[in-house]
Amino acid sequence: MKWMALMKWKIAAAGLLSLLASSITLADHTIVRVGVYENPPKILMGPDGLPSGIFGELIREIALRENWQLQAVSCQWDACLSALRSGELDLLPDVARTEAREREMTFHQRPALHSWSQVFRHQDVSIDSVLDLEGKRIALLAGSVQQAYLQQVAQEFSLQVEWLPVSSLQAALEQVRDGQADGLATNNLFGSHHADRYQLESTSILFQPARLFFAAPLNSHHDYLQRIDHWLTRWSDQPDSPYQRILQGWQTEKPLNTVPKSLWIFAGILIVLLLLALILMKYQRREIRFTRRELKRSDEKLSTILSNLQAYVYIKDLQHHYLYASPKVCELFNCSESDILGQTDEAFFDPDSAAEIFRLDDQTLLSGETLVREEVNKLPGEEEPRTFLSVKVPMRDDQGKIYALCGLATDITEQQRHKKEVHQLIFYDVLTGLPNRRLLLDRLQHSLVNRHQEIGNGAVIMIDLDNFRTLNDTLGHQTGDQLLTAIARRLSHQIRVSDTLARFGGDEFMLLLEDLSADTSVLLNQVEQVLDKLIAAFEQPFILQNQDYVTTASFGVALFSDSQHSAEELIKQAELAIYDAKKVGRNQVRFFDTRMQQQAEHRAELEFGLRRALKENEFILYYQPQYHSNQQLLGAEVLIRWQPPDQPLVSPADFIPVAETTGLIVPMGHWILRTACKQLVRWADDPETAHLTLAVNISAVQMHHHQFVDDVLSILSETGAPAHRLELELTESLLIDNIEHTIDKMLQLKQHGIRFSLDDFGTGFSSLNMLISLPLDTLKVDQAFVRDMHRDPRDLAVARTIIDLGRSLSLNVIAEGVENEQQLKSLRMLGCQCFQGYFYARPMPIDAFIEHCQLPVPLF
Repeated sequence: MKWMALMKWKIAAAGLLSLLASSITLADHTIVRVGVYENPPKILMGPDGLPSGIFGELIREIALRENWQLQAVSCQWDACLSALRSGELDLLPDVARTEAREREMTFHQRPALHSWSQVFRHQDVSIDSVLDLEGKRIALLAGSVQQAYLQQVAQEFSLQVEWLPVSSLQAALEQVRDGQADGLATNNLFGSHHADRYQLESTSILFQPARLFFAAPLNSHHDYLQRIDHWLTRWSDQPDSPYQRILQGWQTEKPLNTVPKSLWIFAGILIVLLLLALILMKYQRREIRFTRRELKRSDEKLSTILSNLQAYVYIKDLQHHYLYASPKVCELFNCSESDILGQTDEAFFDPDSAAEIFRLDDQTLLSGETLVREEVNKLPGEEEPRTFLSVKVPMRDDQGKIYALCGLATDITEQQRHKKEVHQLIFYDVLTGLPNRRLLLDRLQHSLVNRHQEIGNGAVIMIDLDNFRTLNDTLGHQTGDQLLTAIARRLSHQIRVSDTLARFGGDEFMLLLEDLSADTSVLLNQVEQVLDKLIAAFEQPFILQNQDYVTTASFGVALFSDSQHSAEELIKQAELAIYDAKKVGRNQVRFFDTRMQQQAEHRAELEFGLRRALKENEFILYYQPQYHSNQQLLGAEVLIRWQPPDQPLVSPADFIPVAETTGLIVPMGHWILRTACKQLVRWADDPETAHLTLAVNISAVQMHHHQFVDDVLSILSETGAPAHRLELELTESLLIDNIEHTIDKMLQLKQHGIRFSLDDFGTGFSSLNMLISLPLDTLKVDQAFVRDMHRDPRDLAVARTIIDLGRSLSLNVIAEGVENEQQLKSLRMLGCQCFQGYFYARPMPIDAFIEHCQLPVPLF
């Protein structure tokens, strides 16, 4: 019992010291004035007088790490904006970034939240589209961007709508609840948050996607904004970061916390009880003096144990400040314990190591579970990092609440180094440093087992040096070793990190390719790209004995699908392919599979033909007309065709994939775009054709090319074509990678008037969020849905959804693949007004296009 009393006193003393340290730290806090207006769940005033909601909790998490003291300033929206402009506020959350506001305030770079505006209706009112707003009463925030936008839309559609401007969003909610309004226009987060409580239903009327930021007065507080960007960048990609937890918490419609009056009464009673407890403490002084003596003896024993323990022991608080450091930790940091206490790991480790330690500590504190992990950390002034076997344990009080973290770490750097050296000797070639035959066979066997369990393919490429024995006989084995080392180093630069390049024998190398496509044509492309890099590696001479030495190699390829049994069988097949390559003259590539070898030769012929076609101008453009429902010709989509001399047309399905994998699609795309722009110039000279547009398909390779924007603008400048008559057509597959870079390029081109359309929408990976983020002008209904829409209700439903979605987002919608009158009537009934397909005309050369559309013949 005495020991338990001693421990309780020690804990109480530690609590007092912690409280004192917290009060000292608070004095050094920077006061940040934050404007708070009621717009849950994004921002609202919390019961503790501090900001709450998504933005409120986010700035509180950042303030905790930046030692900021937040001062919440409650205000209405317009008053908050005025206070920010006059400098009475340091930060204002939940501000959409516009050109007008950038002239009045300062923003950080990375958006804190993505949102959009939406119309919400009372559950007893029917509103499905913009046209349903006719005769409705819509409440909205006075002076908001929603009011300006919807009033303009109503004017364009000649709709009679009764607008009900209010001073706060809460007033708008009450009007809908009391039957004074049929719906309200607000941001999607606010409306979704209050939907159940106020009998609201979301509609398909979406508009004005916005990126939301913290704003500061113009040209001031850049340091606050930079730190906000720092934490947003750091937390955005961490699933368990405070940022992600805040979003997940509010997306589940977390209720707002309020403090009931009964709680205040209880707090008052508790204070009275505490005063009584203080009186009772006077009678316990004698026991406390005894407890102090016992604690001192206990501390001396504990200090003796920790001083002789060959491990690093430490305790940190919830803010990752050191509360205790053992002598071994002081030795590691080369400073006294007093210099360590109150500091974080940023004072003792390099930035990357400190960030990783912070992440693991945070994981332990949040999960409440013991964490055992090998950590690789680097101390300033040391060239090599150290490896620690670390155990992190959360410390809990009597109520089970975590109040600190205790860690124990052991330096295992030397053990790891010895282990790595032994592993290197067993599995790696001493001369080249590459994996040896043993490691390659192990990885190959493992990969073959995985291949039978998953969908995919792989390959092995054997590389045998030509005439290597002659080099050894003439210049000696030492020179031969130099060549092998140089080849290993050069080939290693040509492969992916996931590939395995091994030294398989005296003058043989083996390359293991994993995670390749199961599709035969795609697989062939992937292997050929690797082979091109390997062959190119031998084209430059090697320097041996201060002289240039040129050598070649033969390549044998075997695919995982060629072998049904073992790694040894697959390697034997690669050796057979090598033998065949050397038999036909060395410096050759041979596939074990005869059929694939024929396909490789066919693709090589196609690539050679495409290069010739670009030089000899063998490509021609076909035009497929696009019509409005009133029979007016709108323009055309341009499609490339290849006409080799004295041969039939080559299908784009055959040569476009080859052009994309070889990079020839870039110069081919330049030719298509330049030819289309010249045609636009010819049409612009005639009043009857000046209104026509041309849609040009853009591939992913073109869009991701670093000079794409400059090339397009250069062609427009060179030809003088009207930019607003040019429409670049993108596909869903193009949007999978680097979506933000793609949007940035689109915005740059739209500044010059160029239009964009999205093809094949709904057939791939597009989402509503992606769609509203893209600066599109036209949405195309894919022919896959049009073809069977009159027979398959699902295709009809998809087509209707795409058309309604395009109209809600104010996009032009065009249906492609229209082949008969029944399809045309169905599309018209769904509200589609623009069409393209065989019902009107097939793609045709320009002369036939002019004749078909009865256009005047252009003068050249």
